[in-house]
Amino acid sequence: MTGRRWDLGASRAVGRVFARRAPGDPPPIDLVASGTLDGALVDWAFYREGRRDTKISSYVEALTRARKGQGFVWIGLFQPNERQLAIIGQEFGLHALAVEDATEAHQRPKLERYDDTLFAVLKTVRYVPHGDLTATSEVVESGEVMVFCGPGFVVTVRHGEHSELTGLRQALEQEPARLATGPGAVLHAIADHVVDRYLEVADAVQADIDVIESEMFTPRGWRSIDRVYQLKREVLELKRAVAPLTGPMRALSTLRHPLIADETRNYFRDVDDHLLRVKEQVISFDELLSSILQAGLAQVQVAENEDMRRIAAYVAILAVPTMIAGIYGMNFDDMPELRLKYAYFVVLGVMAAACTVLYRLFKRNHWL
Repeated sequence: MTGRRWDLGASRAVGRVFARRAPGDPPPIDLVASGTLDGALVDWAFYREGRRDTKISSYVEALTRARKGQGFVWIGLFQPNERQLAIIGQEFGLHALAVEDATEAHQRPKLERYDDTLFAVLKTVRYVPHGDLTATSEVVESGEVMVFCGPGFVVTVRHGEHSELTGLRQALEQEPARLATGPGAVLHAIADHVVDRYLEVADAVQADIDVIESEMFTPRGWRSIDRVYQLKREVLELKRAVAPLTGPMRALSTLRHPLIADETRNYFRDVDDHLLRVKEQVISFDELLSSILQAGLAQVQVAENEDMRRIAAYVAILAVPTMIAGIYGMNFDDMPELRLKYAYFVVLGVMAAACTVLYRLFKRNHWL
């Protein structure tokens, strides 16, 4: 069985182990106490009625209660290896294709449905502060957050140094009524967090574009073309994160699914609205940078034309004395001017006068 993309059509059952554990099956392994998730586990907790149950310190007990429908488990992982993800996949009955995507990373933002489990991939972005924008400046850095959301569990898998969900869990725990709606609330919170970062990065990139635009229309501003091209590439990085996510967000805002409460769908609509705003900004950035790049290339052509006119004007000025000197350097015997007493000074005067007239003529016509 293959998962559905963000159109989320009906899918066949995949026999999820987490939801359908048989009475005779061996007890679950304590992945936390056994050290199986060492190096990858960021945090985990069991939530009952929207509150973190601090009385439950055993991972196995948390799973048992989650299977009975008494709450849900939220496990956060950072760059787990293939073995760790395989164990998590087996524990929660995750589809092999989704686990494979989470292992390989570098996925396009998407939303897939496997029976009663949702698998979402979101690109995170971070603005890199810099003093001066250069041709090699890194402006936008990206990471990935993958969310497995099912009855009784949420598993978040982060890839990249800039995929942090700083303070998100703590902020959600301050809103028990929201968490009480179930795993769908966590999925919304993560999507909202990621899109809010898009807005922040877009505003910062806008400031960089304003600087580049103002510099481009200064004298010799065309020298900044390489910086414009670099910023255009960084905007493309942001576009790759934002544009593909619009379909999944629109689907989540209309999806009828047991994990997505009616109130949560309303919140997803708000996220979708913010995402559309960012998408429009990014598209306008790309168009504006293309216009700035074209303006810069036009300035280069204008500058080249001005240089050619200047060179041509000076060549024309120097052509007059060159021509006169060439005539009097032909060594003919019968050249009456050669016998005049002041011929040398007359010729120099003619040369100077002709050059002066040409210089003023070119200056008046803005060739010089």
